[in-house]
Amino acid sequence: MESKIAVQDTLPSMVKNVSEHFPEVAAQLCKDHEDNFEPTSFRELFTEVRAFASGLAAMGVKRGERIGFISDNRKEWIICDLAILGIGAVDVPRGCDSSAQEISFILKTTECRTVIAENQEQLEKIASRRSDLLFLESIIVIDETVTIAAPDEFDGKVLIETYKSICQKGLEFQKDAPSYVDDEIDKGKSSDIATIIFTSGTTGDPKGVVLSHGNFLHQIRCIPSIVTTTPGQICLSILPIWHSFERIMEYVILGLGCAIAYSKPVGSIMLADFAAVRPHWMAAVPRVWESIKDGINRKFSTESAVVRGLFRFFLAIGSSHAFLLSMSRGLLPQYKRRSRFVDAVVSAIPLVLITPLKAFGSALIFVKIQKKLGGRFIAGLSAGGSLSPSVSAFFSALGIKLLNGYGLTESAPLISLQLQQATVPETVGSPIEETAVRIVDENQNDVLPGQKGLILARGPQVMQGYYESPANTKKVLSKDGWLNTGDQGLRTHGGELVITGRIKDTIVLLGGENVEPVPIEQILQSSEYIEHAVVLGQDRKFLAALIVPDAESLHAYLKEKVISEPPLGEWGNIPEVMNLFSDEIDARVSHKNGFKKHERIFRFVLLPNSFKVERELSHKLEVRRHLLDDLYQKEIEELFR
Repeated sequence: MESKIAVQDTLPSMVKNVSEHFPEVAAQLCKDHEDNFEPTSFRELFTEVRAFASGLAAMGVKRGERIGFISDNRKEWIICDLAILGIGAVDVPRGCDSSAQEISFILKTTECRTVIAENQEQLEKIASRRSDLLFLESIIVIDETVTIAAPDEFDGKVLIETYKSICQKGLEFQKDAPSYVDDEIDKGKSSDIATIIFTSGTTGDPKGVVLSHGNFLHQIRCIPSIVTTTPGQICLSILPIWHSFERIMEYVILGLGCAIAYSKPVGSIMLADFAAVRPHWMAAVPRVWESIKDGINRKFSTESAVVRGLFRFFLAIGSSHAFLLSMSRGLLPQYKRRSRFVDAVVSAIPLVLITPLKAFGSALIFVKIQKKLGGRFIAGLSAGGSLSPSVSAFFSALGIKLLNGYGLTESAPLISLQLQQATVPETVGSPIEETAVRIVDENQNDVLPGQKGLILARGPQVMQGYYESPANTKKVLSKDGWLNTGDQGLRTHGGELVITGRIKDTIVLLGGENVEPVPIEQILQSSEYIEHAVVLGQDRKFLAALIVPDAESLHAYLKEKVISEPPLGEWGNIPEVMNLFSDEIDARVSHKNGFKKHERIFRFVLLPNSFKVERELSHKLEVRRHLLDDLYQKEIEELFR
């Protein structure tokens, strides 16, 4: 039984339709007080959506009204979201790691009269900025264990409610108006605004991206032609749901009659949840896949010399097999035109010879890793940033499929995605249906396949604009609907997209050479000893790098070499450590790996602490480059002295 998404005008009408077709199928899997996963059926899910939506209506929430929503992943998030959208209102979401100042900015900009807050901490953040939020009338707290703020914190003019109390009000409301919510859902149109998502601020102040129901639904309708699912399958959810990538995934999961199992991007928790729910899918940003890869490597680094040797040998075999298999099927990226016939002939004999070794390695080594993922994992989806080819190749060698996608919050977010049955490595797949992509030079002229340029995209998923900011909208969205992504990339002769970096991130050295930092950073982070790498050099004579060591791998190295552990932040005082990182950098950023002389890293500094969200990292775990000059001014000055 394959999943089908019926054509609907709004997101709530889509989920309502699925709940009617698959009422007893699990829609959510959530942990109880003993950390056991308990299912919620589609019937139960939509019953609760109706109750909360009715409660909002009882409070006086009107169609088109904006509702602030400060919460992380949890069962109630999607219920609140569908309820808000069901009565024609608009949610303005943000995560719990947002600062009080950021929350205040977003709520003030969108003039939210009502805010949903996850817990006591978020309530206190809002209370601390009361003077900026004079229009605020109601706060709904999801957690029951909340201490209601003292009346004077809100001038006695803000009503504090709980999620359960609103649901109860909704049930009372339904006695007099049993069809109210369904009638409001039926009034909804595809062009209605669903949400205003504020960008995470990698380039400065966040801007509110205005997205309609139709922006999301277009992608949802395209998914069945890209991946194959059946009702009842499970997707592990670990990303911040307010972000557009996780949000579209949850809509897709529910629209296909599948279940969302809520977890966290913490290694020990995530692996335990893999074993508990045995998911078929998981969506994650590149940094999560990198951390899983590093964790696997660390696990085998503690094994005996024989096991380590076998792992590395079969990893190389698996990588070669994946490459030859893609070659034989005509699925290698065509930066220059390739003959499929020649590729098939050239790959045939080595593929035949290597396949038995690949099968032996899978049975001996890799099946154990696959069992850690529950034993029925179909594929992971990666988006929200550029996935390193080395990470993708690593999982291919293990026999674990990753589908790499591309998009932006401004495109709700999907522009392209690799096909499940015909994955072209190193690419982000072809544009989805009804989506046009251009690669242009600085004069806005289209370039040939294989040539780099600025990526422009146009399609039904592209945003309406930035909230009350026509000047910012005009900068990125043309009159005829072309979105300037700000990304640099190229198109292969097969039509797939390859992302090479951000236009604004291009480094221009004093000698005039242009350097794309992302490929260099990706290959540096393929080292088990490097957690983060940031390449610097704008208007300098050479490139340098800020390096965040992987503390766990470095501790193991020092222990193995019987080197005394230095105090925190003093890695650079240990000659053996500096030599280790120098060798790791030189081995990767080399002529052998395709890097030019001016792309080599001439100096580096080891930073004492990991990067943190809302400091060096955005909510998507991308580096906020515009802040690093101030955060690490002293270190950068020393690098280029």
